[in-house]
Amino acid sequence: MMDIAHLGPAELLTPAFDESLRFFVDVMGMEVEAQQGGSAYLRAWGDYQRHSLKLTASETSGLAVLGLRASSPEALERRVALVEATGLGAGWHDGDVGRGPSYRFRDPDGHAFDLYYETERYSPPEHLRPSLKNQPQRYTGRGCAVKRLDHCNVLAEDVRANRMFATEALGYRLYERIELDDGTEAGAWMSVTIAAHELIYTADAYGARGRLHHLAFWVDTREECLRAADIFLDNDVHIEAAPSKHAIAQGFFLYGYEPGGNRIEVTTGGYLQYDPDPVTVVWTEEERRLGQAWRVKTVETFHTYGTPPVAGT
Repeated sequence: MMDIAHLGPAELLTPAFDESLRFFVDVMGMEVEAQQGGSAYLRAWGDYQRHSLKLTASETSGLAVLGLRASSPEALERRVALVEATGLGAGWHDGDVGRGPSYRFRDPDGHAFDLYYETERYSPPEHLRPSLKNQPQRYTGRGCAVKRLDHCNVLAEDVRANRMFATEALGYRLYERIELDDGTEAGAWMSVTIAAHELIYTADAYGARGRLHHLAFWVDTREECLRAADIFLDNDVHIEAAPSKHAIAQGFFLYGYEPGGNRIEVTTGGYLQYDPDPVTVVWTEEERRLGQAWRVKTVETFHTYGTPPVAGT
């Protein structure tokens, strides 16, 4: 078993808190599990933990911190020691709603992460109690009805340095990457599970540091992803890229901007990596010019837009 089990809750910043909250509840179909201070804690219907998204009012947009759950107390200790050896650790804090003591650190680009093990499993109220005991919550069918947090893509000034930190200090496996003609690494798709990707680094077009590309939430079928596009349209959500299929990782996608400005993906599909020693797939600059899996040209903003915004862009 890997020392890191999976992505934990992500904290997303928004300068339009009420509108963003309404988006995640009514459009994405998530439940408010708790509210504290200027934050709301939201869950998808398939989350076994109390929440997977913390939405926090802020003067700007972006990702505040990304949680990583360790697979055991011993695994947590091992990874904390490895992170501390890099000099990028910030120290322990008491945790957050539904989560025990957490170790805060930053990657070489400045993105904040929390390593933790102790967590509360979700106990639904009566109106959300499912019929099946192996399902954490009733399926409500509201909005896109997303099932879980699937992956996070963060932008980086130096993809290679951050990818090496993730593989060496955190134990991620590198499944796919992009290498440009000049040898620059422009993207890295990594996972600690058989999922095709959970943590992604892609190059920041402005050479900025610590920014978010997108958070992705899972639905079970392509039809749900297509339906999500109709729901986005009906709710005046800006659709950046209509449903199609990625070449890298082969996931089906829909991209839009929530009211705070953060890019959100509704996703499904993709392959599962059962090979315990996979050969990393390397994509060339020429191959990436072909666009997505069905040769659909990638929209320009997908390469340039991130949060928080860069001054002057």
